[in-house]
Amino acid sequence: MKQRIFSALLIALIGIPLLVIGKLPFAIFITLLSIMSLYELLHMREEQKAFPFLLKMIAYLFVMFFSLLNYEKNVFSYLLDFRVISFVIFVFLLPMIFVKKKEAYEINDALFLIGATLFVGLAFNLAILTRNYDLNYLIYLLLVTTVTDTMALVTGMYIGEHKLCPNISPKKTVEGFIGGVLMGTFVAVGFYNQVINPAKPLVTVIAITLILSIVSQLGDLVFSSIKRTYKKKDFSNLIPGHGGVLDRMDSIIFVLLAFVLLMDIL
Repeated sequence: MKQRIFSALLIALIGIPLLVIGKLPFAIFITLLSIMSLYELLHMREEQKAFPFLLKMIAYLFVMFFSLLNYEKNVFSYLLDFRVISFVIFVFLLPMIFVKKKEAYEINDALFLIGATLFVGLAFNLAILTRNYDLNYLIYLLLVTTVTDTMALVTGMYIGEHKLCPNISPKKTVEGFIGGVLMGTFVAVGFYNQVINPAKPLVTVIAITLILSIVSQLGDLVFSSIKRTYKKKDFSNLIPGHGGVLDRMDSIIFVLLAFVLLMDIL
């Protein structure tokens, strides 16, 4: 427990000032997290089968590129060039032709690299874009995920009886899910109404925040399912007492993806 608390404090001491500063320092911090997240995914997969070294290095370069894409923009604009995505697909698919031993690199390996690279790079880029757009919006999203996760744990610990998804996450309960959603929505709606836009209809804010809170817990379950697939408790031990970067970022990644779909309403 002491190790967990120490790691949390260290993360806060590093992350909060960079969050407030924003701009390039924050973008570099988020990019480092994206690189570590890709490492966790690739390392987990490589316990079953190794990727060619050169392709792994290319994947890290792509993730850096996607994470830093338009990092200086202060408007929420989508400027990803489809030519870049096409290039990524070619880079990871074409080597299948030239590898002498087909079992050394085949379609499942290529698709994993394509999916992991795009997913990690674009998801973390959204964190940078959201911070540039408005610090308060990113704080709002962090409140949704943090309060939802914390209260889901507390509620489930004290009154949880009915298992939510025992085959994926045995400790999660229906009561915890409901408690997390209710408290996450309540706190984040209060912040949005007082800090971001008091004029926005309360019903709209509640509805969107409720969706984001539910998505937060669904994201946690998706990443738990990935760990189950590879028979792992944590993605890594990069953060003592907490597991890996993805163990801490799973909920916010999904909330950021959902925010993109819903932000025009907010």
